[in-house]
Amino acid sequence: MPMTITEACGAIVAARAAAGGEAIVVATMSSMFAFDQLQMHEGRMGSVPLMGGAAGLGLGLALARPDRQVLVVDGDASLLMALGGLVTVSTQAPAKYLHILANNGTQFTGGSNLTVPGNQCVDFPALALAAGYKHARRIDSLHDWIAQLPSLMAMVGPGFVELTITPAPARFGPAMPQSEVPDRQFSRMGQEAEALSAWLSTSTA
Repeated sequence: MPMTITEACGAIVAARAAAGGEAIVVATMSSMFAFDQLQMHEGRMGSVPLMGGAAGLGLGLALARPDRQVLVVDGDASLLMALGGLVTVSTQAPAKYLHILANNGTQFTGGSNLTVPGNQCVDFPALALAAGYKHARRIDSLHDWIAQLPSLMAMVGPGFVELTITPAPARFGPAMPQSEVPDRQFSRMGQEAEALSAWLSTSTA
């Protein structure tokens, strides 16, 4: 049974805490807002409005801090915008890098829910393996995700896992137009970069 994005991210929060709470989390799109709901702020950076940039942002952090686990929580539409990033990650081969793909088959899920191009036919784990990732798999249930996540975090990376996510119901349409994206969405990435830098400094002092 597929899981919600909040359930998937909740499992990440729990596994990260159980491992000592030192992993860096890079989130984008719906996962970013799920972590907001879960009130996980420390050690985390959101990559909106950098759609398609989560893998590269996580790679930069992994190269700068190879002592830290980096968990990249990507989206299917986001990854499709920058598939070349898979090759860049595998070429650099960060050992503590786990690329988590939340595949809900929609763009702007919970809003307009536009269908992702290639939905139901793109094999993301196969793409990751072909690009050179060390291991890749697909997980379809919350139970399996909770059970397998600790071992996935312990494996030598870069690793890739695709999660089957149930999309949130659409809110917007002809009867309810979507409101403007608030300015906060375009400033928070810089603010979170500063907060992450400060957290990394204090957590190694």
